[in-house]
Amino acid sequence: MSTKNRYWLPMLAGALSCSSLALAADVTQLEGVEVIGTTPIHGVGMDKNRIAAAVQTANSEEIEKSQSLNIAEHLRYNFSSITINEAVNNPYQPDVQYRGFTASPLLGLPQGLSVYVNGIRFNEPFGDTVNWDLLPEGSIDSINLFAGSNPIFGQNTLGGALSIKTKNGFDNPGSQIEASIGSDDRYNVEVQTGGNDGEFGYYVIGNYFEEDGWRDASPTEVQQALATLTWRGQGGNMELTAAANNNTMIGNGAAPIELMEVEGREAIYTQPDQTETNLALLTLNGDTWIDDNTQVAGNVFYRRNKVKTLNGDDSDYAACLIDGANNVVSGFEEGDALGGNKISLCEFEGDEDDPFDADDWEAVEFRGFDDDDTLTDVDAALAAEVEDEDELIDGTLNTSKTEMESFGLASQVTFLDDWNGKENQLTVGASVDYSEIDFESATQFAELRNEIGEDRGVSGLGIYDYESDVRLETDVTNIGLYFTDTVALSEQLDLTLSGRYNYTRIDMLGIGEENLDLTGKHTFKRFNPAVGLAYQLSDEANVYGSYSESSRAPTPAELSCADPDDPCRLPNGFVSDPPLDQVVAKSFEAGVRGQQQGYRWSAGVFHTTNHDDILFQNAGTAASEGYFANVGETRRMGIELAATKRYENLSLGLSYTYMDATFQTGFDSVSNNNPLGDSREVEKGDSIPGLPEHNLKIVADWAITPKFDLGVEVTYQSSQYYRGDEANENEKVDGFALMNLRGVYKFGNGIELFSRIDNVFDKEYETFGVYGESEEVLEDMGIDDHRFVGPGKPRSGVIGIRAKF
Repeated sequence: MSTKNRYWLPMLAGALSCSSLALAADVTQLEGVEVIGTTPIHGVGMDKNRIAAAVQTANSEEIEKSQSLNIAEHLRYNFSSITINEAVNNPYQPDVQYRGFTASPLLGLPQGLSVYVNGIRFNEPFGDTVNWDLLPEGSIDSINLFAGSNPIFGQNTLGGALSIKTKNGFDNPGSQIEASIGSDDRYNVEVQTGGNDGEFGYYVIGNYFEEDGWRDASPTEVQQALATLTWRGQGGNMELTAAANNNTMIGNGAAPIELMEVEGREAIYTQPDQTETNLALLTLNGDTWIDDNTQVAGNVFYRRNKVKTLNGDDSDYAACLIDGANNVVSGFEEGDALGGNKISLCEFEGDEDDPFDADDWEAVEFRGFDDDDTLTDVDAALAAEVEDEDELIDGTLNTSKTEMESFGLASQVTFLDDWNGKENQLTVGASVDYSEIDFESATQFAELRNEIGEDRGVSGLGIYDYESDVRLETDVTNIGLYFTDTVALSEQLDLTLSGRYNYTRIDMLGIGEENLDLTGKHTFKRFNPAVGLAYQLSDEANVYGSYSESSRAPTPAELSCADPDDPCRLPNGFVSDPPLDQVVAKSFEAGVRGQQQGYRWSAGVFHTTNHDDILFQNAGTAASEGYFANVGETRRMGIELAATKRYENLSLGLSYTYMDATFQTGFDSVSNNNPLGDSREVEKGDSIPGLPEHNLKIVADWAITPKFDLGVEVTYQSSQYYRGDEANENEKVDGFALMNLRGVYKFGNGIELFSRIDNVFDKEYETFGVYGESEEVLEDMGIDDHRFVGPGKPRSGVIGIRAKF
């Protein structure tokens, strides 16, 4: 790993940031915007105290003060009940978890949060995944995080909804230039400007980021841009937004614990693991008042995102002997007699301890770079590439390309007319979106450089497994009809009734004879209701309670990888489409919140049960190989506590979450790399892996002088089970506590020097664990460790300068 500025930057940043360990601010963002847009199209909005659920907010000033790198990092340190799994170990590709529900860029996780940007659904249509690298953080004007299974936000809102609004030239006039450098050769430059003439406004931002990464062979380059044109008239507004990015991110993922003990925590297992994203987004939002009590709002959008992956892995193939008719005769090891047969490669699907059975082996059908060029005799093709016949291939290079193109529109009408003399706010709306998805993947045979001292990278040989080629075209149509009505039953009591009807149609077409079994048509529909009460106890406090339901349809990625007899490798190989049921979440929530003499506080309980929850079963030798299945009920329930206090030059904050996340239906868990065996019996009450029970955050900001501000963040999360240990039979991944420091010095005239130190005490920790097979790759090192973990980043520093004018 790069060490050129690993140590001097934390020291330089420390000179700016070191001081008191004063405690925390704005953890729950309760001091943010008081009027909240309660639908994806923000519309009229509502006083937060009338909303019958927990809501956390952040504005652009709070985001800038936190000095976070991206949206996910800001959520991690500043929003309660948020935790992060660094499964990929790339700062732009974390798994973000809220109350045990996930928004992640990775296929294979049960996605349970919906994300909207300017009223446009931002979950990818192929797998409901969320790519956190698509928008520059500096472009964000506000963030609202809604708790619970709010049906108004549509598909995938099982545990919550994140609504993001970007900046414009009216609310964010002026210009700003920011440049910073950091540990591991990190460089970041961001430029933004905005303005208006009273009727028309503009806003433009560009962001460039690059770093070598703290782990071996893990560089990242991010290029992001966004522009907005706004018109504001007497009776309405209109806003046109365009965004684009071109990012290349390498995150080499989890590594065996024993490997890190030998080579250091920066060590990687195999490489490369690269993701490229390329976004083009165009949205048009508008609203107008028909009369004093009626507002119409809506949007139309076009969105295209191309995602490419390149993953170097070991090989699940083995040398074998085949006869002239390509029938498998036996396995093959160096020194075996050919007996008139040919050496080839086979996929082995039996038990290694059983006697040889030809039915357990399937000979590979090869192709070259030409898709139509199939090869049955691999000897000549590989003779120049290898020396030992028993090591024809010991690696694979898996590639995928997903092109997603979406169009859609949404509209809503809000009526503020009284109902029977009572204050009433009724919103009715509809949305339609259509996505075309082209997915293709391939497995190229490769040589793995895994001798002692080598980099464990792979080199492709130009020969592919014909049957692993996937070509899939998918059309996804989503239609939603919704309403939400809040009526003031009295001066203190508000009743909210909501509901949404979701219709989803997924048409899948496998391209080529080998992909015909992917073809299928699937339709999912459901009406989801919600009811809530909010009661104002006094001018300083109110209580709320609600019941809500939401659902998500299985995604094309899940439907294409649901056969337990033929597991697929994510994100590459899809094999068939057995039907999956849609997931339905049913949530209860209650709480009390208030403010008095500079204090803001809240306490709440939540209880969400997922019915027919979808889980990825690890059924192959690799951690990413398996299939999706409905596993019955899962439950996430817990307690949330939060408080903030503002003094003249000091703000303190604290949040704590206790969460009990368990399976409520027993099932047989498939985990081929579990140390105790392949098939484990999960019982009702077993904990869901990857989710800590305890989550504590303390944040403080201290204005030491009018020019110098110091901030500190302290986080703690408890232990969690490894993915693949759904039966809770093995050791856990340890919990950890971290401290971060940040500081700003204001020179005047809009010039600021800022710095940040993460992991001040250089704590060694892991954010998640998963079971995998390491013996084949690390055999020469004598390592056979099934425990793969995502190591947390060591101490690092950033220092930069910002100019506002």
